[in-house]
Amino acid sequence: MAWNVLVADDSATVRAVLVKTFQMVQAPFERVLQAANGREALELIEREPINLLFTDINMPEMDGVELIETMAARGLLERIAVAIVSTEGSATRIERLRELGVRAYLRKPFSPEHLGQVLGQMMGEKS
Repeated sequence: MAWNVLVADDSATVRAVLVKTFQMVQAPFERVLQAANGREALELIEREPINLLFTDINMPEMDGVELIETMAARGLLERIAVAIVSTEGSATRIERLRELGVRAYLRKPFSPEHLGQVLGQMMGEKS
């Protein structure tokens, strides 16, 4: 299966770190797409065959929570595995996002090993 991943974060640096870390852990991705906010991410999701989404919570225009809520309402979480990558650690918010269908939470900063574990779990669930 060809895996396509989308990274949504308003920080170009964080997006670059995630992409580099995917390479370090030898993630088997065909394509890695990037979005600077939830609105851009949603547009890409509607146009491209995305399997995995790594999204920040706090972004301009449409934040990660709004993105996930919109995806849930449209039934997109059935086909796209979602992980949060954020500095935010609110247990209440994380629980709410898990109830919507988020599969993993990575707290910034994260290690390549932790990202590799999360990728393995998420890709195993979707194969």
